[in-house]
Amino acid sequence: MTFQIHPLPRAQFAPLFALSVADLALRHIRRVTADTCPGFPCRVSLEDATPGEDVLLLNHQHLDGPGPYAASHAIYVRTTAPEARIAPGIVPHVLASRLLSVRAFDADQMMMTADVVAGTDLAPALDAMFADPRNAFVHIHNAKQGCYAARATRA
Repeated sequence: MTFQIHPLPRAQFAPLFALSVADLALRHIRRVTADTCPGFPCRVSLEDATPGEDVLLLNHQHLDGPGPYAASHAIYVRTTAPEARIAPGIVPHVLASRLLSVRAFDADQMMMTADVVAGTDLAPALDAMFADPRNAFVHIHNAKQGCYAARATRA
């Protein structure tokens, strides 16, 4: 089974990059400067920001709709981030280097199964989840902070 990991689209956040600190604050968004690496994982580039790099910290609704699992959480987006192009079956380092929570959902956005895995074990975990034809997509979260990290689908 092959999976595809998807970043968030840069276009979704591009209008925010030029806003002032005051305008961002009106939207409950903070511009912060990364001071460690790892520590500021960008959901667009699927790379960690480097120390000194500006990132936006904002709430992102990663599972919308009327279902009981609708959810949002804080994410980081690098202001200079190129959108990641991840090949099928590849786990980017930003995920492979973290403890992850993986949650499989069906087409109706009902959670079917979940697990906590080392990032180095993400590929076999995704393959196992997608072996069940009921699972339409998987959300990947950083297990410790709970932040949404990426979405995976069958390739």
